[in-house]
Amino acid sequence: MNDFPRDLFYDPGHTWVNTLDDGTVRIGLTDHAQEELGDIVFVELPTPHSRFARDQECGVIESVKSTSDLRCPLSGEVVTVNQDLEENPAWVNSAPYDNGWLFQLRPDDTAELEQLLDESSYRRLIQGD
Repeated sequence: MNDFPRDLFYDPGHTWVNTLDDGTVRIGLTDHAQEELGDIVFVELPTPHSRFARDQECGVIESVKSTSDLRCPLSGEVVTVNQDLEENPAWVNSAPYDNGWLFQLRPDDTAELEQLLDESSYRRLIQGD
């Protein structure tokens, strides 16, 4: 069963976005995405201080089933990445909204958040898959 916290934003590319008090956002894969990918064995994250446009490829997620591009849900600059995933990529499976977060971004335009989905809209999207 998929878990979708209500206080997050969701991208149709199956990432979640959490706004933080310092104006940055934390980004990770949704429970649905990790479930579809299967056991994650490697995560290639973006480099801190790199910049991405919305929906631009910014990393790679490798599972036992496939390799998938990671796309940036918002435009901005990467502030930090979850270094712990180098040794523990399975956290993306076991704790996608906690220890399995991917990276933090300083958004160029917070208005882009309005283009993301809320929990109920994301749930409807994946039920249509």
